[in-house]
Amino acid sequence: MTIRAYDEEYLAGAQRILGDAVDFAVMTLGVEPDVFGRAFAVSDTARQFGGGNPRYVAGINGCELARKVLTETNTPFADAEDAMYIDKGPEYWAGWALAFYQWYSGYSFMEILNIVSMEEIIAMYPVFHEMDILQFADRMQRKMKEAYPRTRLRLRREICGFSQSELAADSGVPLRQIQLFEQRQRDINKTAAETLLSLSRTLCCRMEDLIER
Repeated sequence: MTIRAYDEEYLAGAQRILGDAVDFAVMTLGVEPDVFGRAFAVSDTARQFGGGNPRYVAGINGCELARKVLTETNTPFADAEDAMYIDKGPEYWAGWALAFYQWYSGYSFMEILNIVSMEEIIAMYPVFHEMDILQFADRMQRKMKEAYPRTRLRLRREICGFSQSELAADSGVPLRQIQLFEQRQRDINKTAAETLLSLSRTLCCRMEDLIER
């Protein structure tokens, strides 16, 4: 089961917007890549973008997005006229690829950029920019799974303070099934929607928050 935050028809535009935003912030405004990456990660703009808010993934250009992030996070910058270059370099590609991976994986931008910095993504350009974007996504998946070895179900359960037995009792999902999900011996992505719904209601989250990426 794969649940995306927004429809694929918006994806190409979202990639262009974030690509232009990173390029503009770094190459025109002179903001260091990791400074912009950290600002973007903690911003409400990133949350809205990642959730597919049409205002963010289709309604503004990359320069406007960059300014919004920097202003929202009180990151100093000297403003300049909009600049979106025909020749796209590593900075543009980093934003473009990051937007795809966030959509593809379902991780938040904060989760991603806490593990793989903007500088690191830019540094991946020589190897990956001419490859199918899914090869970049596969590489990112490996990095994320190394950093987050626990399942999303277990992470959410621990955040909420439940033992496995307590979660089973409150959700009605058998204890053994929860154990198998957390041991990755049973694929939660292929379980019945009713099971996911019961777990998500008990853990006060969305069903998609329990899906493995």
